[in-house]
Amino acid sequence: MQNHSILKNNITSISIGGFDGMHLAHQELFKELDQNGAIVVIETGYANITPKTHRSDYTSYPLYYYPLEDIKHLNAKEFLSLLKEQYPKLKKIVVGFDFRFGTKASYGIDDLKELFHGEVIVVDEFRKNNTPVHSRSIREYIANGDIKTANIFLDKQYSIIGNHIKGQGLGAKQFVATINIACEDFLIPQCGIYATYTIIDNIKYQSVTFIGHRLSTDGKYAIETHILDKNIQNINSKIKIEFIEKIRENKKFDNFNTLKLQILDDIEKSKVILDNIVT
Repeated sequence: MQNHSILKNNITSISIGGFDGMHLAHQELFKELDQNGAIVVIETGYANITPKTHRSDYTSYPLYYYPLEDIKHLNAKEFLSLLKEQYPKLKKIVVGFDFRFGTKASYGIDDLKELFHGEVIVVDEFRKNNTPVHSRSIREYIANGDIKTANIFLDKQYSIIGNHIKGQGLGAKQFVATINIACEDFLIPQCGIYATYTIIDNIKYQSVTFIGHRLSTDGKYAIETHILDKNIQNINSKIKIEFIEKIRENKKFDNFNTLKLQILDDIEKSKVILDNIVT
């Protein structure tokens, strides 16, 4: 979705922030940008909802990344001089109500308004269902398995992206076929079983996904997804999993037969959830 046609020297408005999640509150800032706008991402290294350049999946504006380590020594004047140098036509800066910048984050909105010779738009705290929307609270929802609430504040399905890896080989033989995934950088939801969509080669499939230690088999940690009513072979691309709802906690079963019955029940519950999603 990212628009690469706008060069830095043509940009007239920017929004500045960390923007991990690219959630509803962030989108409110982007609404204030003009057609030659851009998003300036201060990369702290802590982003794990939309890590690295994955933020570009959720906006049509170009994004420019500035590692915090490279700019944290700049005072207010030096930071604004950098912006003016890199965006010579800059006329508008959009920030959130709690924006801080410069050395030890010691400068705020008043400093920005005083030093920037252009328009400064400050967007108030955004609320959804009377609850403030912040990346930190969304992380808590994801970490606690409350995917439905996280998705409301994200205004999209929370997703992770990873590589296909070899599993223990029991799934297709004893239970149902699963695709094992290795995932780095992304915040992994709480252990458990989830109704999900799995996207492979840009095709979206209904699925049920397991996260956690395989308590009933080898005890190892795994992320495994089962595609409903399909058997996908020869996967060579990245795999994306979109989380819709947690079905149950992970637990240990006394025998394989009981585990298989539970897996089949999980599949049916996932089908019901996914079939009833209003799109």
